[in-house]
Amino acid sequence: MSSTEDYTAKIAEITAIPNDVIKSPNMPIDIFLQEVENTFKWIQEDKEKLISSGLDWTIVEDMPVRAGALREAQSIWYKTRFSKKAAQKEWNEKSPNAYDLRDTLLHDFRFAFRNETDLKSRIDVIAEGSGNADMIQDLNDLSLLGKEYPDALSSIGFDLTQLDIAAALASEMAEILSEATTDRSEEKAERNIRDKAYTFVKQVLDEVRICGQYVFWRDSARVKGYSSQYFKNRRKKNTKKIGEETKD
Repeated sequence: MSSTEDYTAKIAEITAIPNDVIKSPNMPIDIFLQEVENTFKWIQEDKEKLISSGLDWTIVEDMPVRAGALREAQSIWYKTRFSKKAAQKEWNEKSPNAYDLRDTLLHDFRFAFRNETDLKSRIDVIAEGSGNADMIQDLNDLSLLGKEYPDALSSIGFDLTQLDIAAALASEMAEILSEATTDRSEEKAERNIRDKAYTFVKQVLDEVRICGQYVFWRDSARVKGYSSQYFKNRRKKNTKKIGEETKD
């Protein structure tokens, strides 16, 4: 199955995990998933010995599906988290031009319609308010108003294509703003599911490793496959650093 199918198959079990037992990843997810895959392959030749020690082999057979569900949960959370950051960056880059166009249109319209009391009042209403959402609405309103009275704008040398640009920019900026201001509760909910999915996999991995370390406690060739290579490497690095500091 694909990771999406794994996620669909396991999401009910994942969400049922109580919040008070959730564990957050203590290593990068891609490394963790690789360790799960390595462990799954390593233990196949030890099946009979592990079962005789009391290991439920059905949870072992479930490991690849659980890992696939975690991979998908990680992707969903990552997409929400970083698409929001990308949108915020895009907003910061494009919003100054949007604000400048809004201000320019107000300036041009006030001059073009300076002798039209009703139109001046409409412009004043549009200019009221502040903030990002208000700016977007202003661009759209000014575009519509300008298209109602193109002759008056043309008489001052106004470029009418700016009206279409304003409408398009209003639509674009509204979409960016929506993405950039995604409710943080949604991001937190998806991270919570990711952490539950991680816990769901780790429960099995821990059980497998505990059984393997019990069975092969005197077999160094086999027991090495029942621990985390990631943390072994970290311990070696830390030991090396301590040794270097002692020499200094």
